Amino acid sequence: MEIYKILYFLMILCYCILDFNNQALAAKNCEFPAIFNFGDSNSDTGGLSAAFTPPNPPYGETFFHMPAGRYCDGRLIIDFIAESLGLEYLSAYLDSVGSNFTHGANFATAASTIRPQNRGLTEGGFSPFYLQVQYEQFQQFKNRSQKVRNQGNIYREILPKGEYFSPALYTFDIGQNDLAAGFFGNLSVEEVNATIPDIISQFYTDFKSVYDEGARSFWIHNTVPFGCLPYVLANLPVNASEYDEVGCIIPYNKVAEYFNQKLKETVVELSKELPSAAITYVDIYTVKYRLISQAEKYGFEYPLVACCGSGGKYNYNSSAACGDTITVNGTETVVGSCENPSVRVSWDGIHFTEAANKWIFDQIVDGNFSDPPVPLKMACHKFA
Repeated sequence: MEIYKILYFLMILCYCILDFNNQALAAKNCEFPAIFNFGDSNSDTGGLSAAFTPPNPPYGETFFHMPAGRYCDGRLIIDFIAESLGLEYLSAYLDSVGSNFTHGANFATAASTIRPQNRGLTEGGFSPFYLQVQYEQFQQFKNRSQKVRNQGNIYREILPKGEYFSPALYTFDIGQNDLAAGFFGNLSVEEVNATIPDIISQFYTDFKSVYDEGARSFWIHNTVPFGCLPYVLANLPVNASEYDEVGCIIPYNKVAEYFNQKLKETVVELSKELPSAAITYVDIYTVKYRLISQAEKYGFEYPLVACCGSGGKYNYNSSAACGDTITVNGTETVVGSCENPSVRVSWDGIHFTEAANKWIFDQIVDGNFSDPPVPLKMACHKFA
């Protein structure tokens, strides 16, 4: 009798896969006229740089050949998303100089969180532009951009058309700093885990607010394997038994996995609650851990060591961070990058290199790590 149950289950599974494939084949590629992004430094294209202090060289050296507001040596995943959709790189909403918002805007800022934090940047904490503020900035941008655009002249060339907002792609990449706030705030693993339901609840609220403004197509990244980041490894060491075979910290990664589990549950709930929304959940965690754990296989090296940094096993020191000017033996010097960033995973101990970002993008663009397994170019469609 048991074998019949198994065969029945396999038959239903095959039917569901075939049905999904048939729906996907029948659907057309989306024509996203714009992208509106919400997030932290993983997708900040100049927000924090414009509002506060910009990163110094060698940031931006690989692609832009100068600091470009990104905490990377070059392009981020959001840049590759824009490229693949035939759109310009996103200007940061907070950047008033030289920005063009014709095809979208970026509300992400480095050090942003989902929940507001007690410690600001001057206390070594987090961005004041947490997710709810980013939503409020989007809401203001949506309304004011149309009033200004109607004035004509140059404004018609640098602001989006009103009809671009609803069919645009809305991307989210945020949550890593909420975990950092807990761990670097001396909370235990159990205590950080206890904060996650509230963090996800806030994400739910902010997501609904964006939806209520007319957004319908969403591409949501989960969070990184937190216990594999060099700045975490350098600053939050644990007992030897708590490292995995790669060298990552198991309990910190477990917390990230719990965050991702709750985020995915919320995405499923939102998909049911909002039948007109096409929501794609992207498992960035698995892709990034695969790159870190099998770096050599994919042409990379030293996955747990920062390319741009100074000192120690992980080449990370917050007192001598990438681009800082430090004094060594009485001589001032700038903390520079490694010889070949194109084969390195970590740029500055917190963020990934352009090469790693491109590799990660190539893994996710076709929907192989998405739920539902929708390619980026078809993320406007809602598949049953």
